[in-house]
Amino acid sequence: MTPNDLPTQLTKYLSDAHSIERQALVQMKAAPDMAGDSEIAAAFERHCTETEEHERLVDERLSALGESPNKLKDAAGAVTGMGFGLFAKLQPDTPGKLIAHAFSYEHMELAAYDMLARVADRAGDAETAQMARRIEAQEAAMAERVAGLFDRAVEASLRDLSPDDMGEQVRKYLEDAHAIEAQAIQLLSKGPDLAGTSELASAYEEHLAQSKEHQQLVETRLASYGARPSRLKDAALRLGALNWGMFFGAQPDTPAKLAAFSYAFEHLEIAAYELLRRVAGRAGDEETQAVADTSMGDERAAADKIHRGFDNALDATLETQKAGAR
Repeated sequence: MTPNDLPTQLTKYLSDAHSIERQALVQMKAAPDMAGDSEIAAAFERHCTETEEHERLVDERLSALGESPNKLKDAAGAVTGMGFGLFAKLQPDTPGKLIAHAFSYEHMELAAYDMLARVADRAGDAETAQMARRIEAQEAAMAERVAGLFDRAVEASLRDLSPDDMGEQVRKYLEDAHAIEAQAIQLLSKGPDLAGTSELASAYEEHLAQSKEHQQLVETRLASYGARPSRLKDAALRLGALNWGMFFGAQPDTPAKLAAFSYAFEHLEIAAYELLRRVAGRAGDEETQAVADTSMGDERAAADKIHRGFDNALDATLETQKAGAR
């Protein structure tokens, strides 16, 4: 067996899925205590049981192929999961941050299983493809449940604040949106060179221009509050994006991993604008609501375009790996 044939690629994608589930499981176990709302907590508790089942199913498929989970990837996933739990717990709006991250993470899992199913199809492994699509459907269902909890997350985050504090909260959520756009701009500026396909390169270039427009809109709304973007938040997220760019550039399957991550990141941005829109609504700030709606529509369109490019991204990856395209 050569290191770049389809069965080996299938094992790599299964190992990636296992480590993602290990990270998810750490987060699902910690989330109910940070949820700040019984319905949000119940959603995470329900998905914790599903996540345990997903990990078991992936483990079984690895065993059936004579392989085992990658201990290094699993350990890294568990540490990352604990790190995010600590980050969310330290935020003043923990429920909102938790829901935003969960919405993005479910779409990362959805993308991982989508890619896994496509690789399994190419490898002629019907059992793995069927398993991947079954889990993908459950991740999509959890993403829908999380999407229905944005209102409750905002309520839990702001319940102890007086109406007089709403303007200050809008400012903070605008700062968060600006920092996320800073990260998006950093990532998207590297995207075309790593895309592997002209279709995705074009999508990244188009959305880079949109992201710069979004950031300018947010800056205008911050100025209306007599505020400016948070240099600390912007710098922290730009650094994170730079590290991700280096990570993707070093991966042997860059086009597919970049497409899957970009898809998930679009949903982090969607979540940020969902929260901003609701907080602005509580403050009676219709202009900020309109900015959030406009930007959110662009993020959804970009996510759909990236998802439509998954097949081409995977073909580019497999061609680079000399595993053969469809």
